[in-house]
Amino acid sequence: MHTIERQVVLRAPRSRVWNALTDIKKFCEWFGVDAVEGVFQPGAKVRLRAPPQYGGDFDLTVEQMQPEHLFTWRWHPGARDASVDYEKEPTTLVVFKLADAEGGTLLTITESGFDAISLARRARVFGDNSEGWTEQVKNLERYVSQAS
Repeated sequence: MHTIERQVVLRAPRSRVWNALTDIKKFCEWFGVDAVEGVFQPGAKVRLRAPPQYGGDFDLTVEQMQPEHLFTWRWHPGARDASVDYEKEPTTLVVFKLADAEGGTLLTITESGFDAISLARRARVFGDNSEGWTEQVKNLERYVSQAS
């Protein structure tokens, strides 16, 4: 219970998948959030707004961007309680890897680092994110199949 991995062949070229992942406007459309501030670039801290039932505002820090190959960020998953300072807690690492596949693009999404999350929160956060990535893969799949 330390790593979540999802893998899917998207029926779209790598360039379209890459743009859906790294163009903040497109990312927000399929991920179901609004950009509050920031842009996706290495070292950038980006503030996003999720619907209240998903915790409201959250931050992620972009680590790597290797065009059409690799996009990574760190965040504090499940940071929903406004009275808690999550900056003192370790982050998890989200990795999007793109590769060629017959008929499209093989996307592997991995989120790791749950073993460093406090025991009090670990199981809930892991379960929520495991479900969340399953849904987000479906959202992305729909999005890139409709994008032109």
